Amino acid sequence: MGARIIYEDEDLYVIYKPAGLAAESKDPSEEDLFSMLRNERAKRGEDTYIGLINRLDQPVEGLCLAAKNKRTAEIMSRELVDHKIKKNYYAIVKKDNVPEKERLVDYLVKDSQKSRARVVDENTPRAKRAVLSYKVKGHFDDYWLLDISLETGRFHQIRAQLAGRNMPILGDRKYGGFPTGRPLCLCAYRICYLDPETGVEKEFCIDPEGEDFKDFNDENSFAG
Repeated sequence: MGARIIYEDEDLYVIYKPAGLAAESKDPSEEDLFSMLRNERAKRGEDTYIGLINRLDQPVEGLCLAAKNKRTAEIMSRELVDHKIKKNYYAIVKKDNVPEKERLVDYLVKDSQKSRARVVDENTPRAKRAVLSYKVKGHFDDYWLLDISLETGRFHQIRAQLAGRNMPILGDRKYGGFPTGRPLCLCAYRICYLDPETGVEKEFCIDPEGEDFKDFNDENSFAG
């Protein structure tokens, strides 16, 4: 299934972005989430302003927020910076053994030329602190389903931190993951934010749609 609108009101969209679709491509000929939403608004005869709040990597599936006006974009961007927007991810990793739960604290440097992040010593110039927590939701053989909560939002944070513990995400060849020929197994399945008008907390969740997640698709694995 392709990108689709999960929820919308006067100010915001909550959208499902499939793996493989860019949030906003530099190539004008390439379809992306930004242009999809602008085209949708144009068809309705609406103002075509779109402000993407959280951007998922192109090979990652999951929930994104987009504002319909500049005021909402500014409010939600502040929520993002202040960690008031909560995001949870499912990831599948391949390893002999994985601790039941952990809080990972690392320092990352972005390598723009290679478009990847590296785990480094905290005294490394430009290093930024990255923190996430995970718990195991299921496993079979040496495949493990992790439920991940982000405390910071760094470039390729989940992919780099897990790879730094020798448990790269399944299919994530950039970080040493076992190649499958399918998108990497990372899904932003939950997003929670404060409504910019009412201050009321809103929460949205989905089940992953990636083929490899089906191995964990029972009545318990994707429960919240």
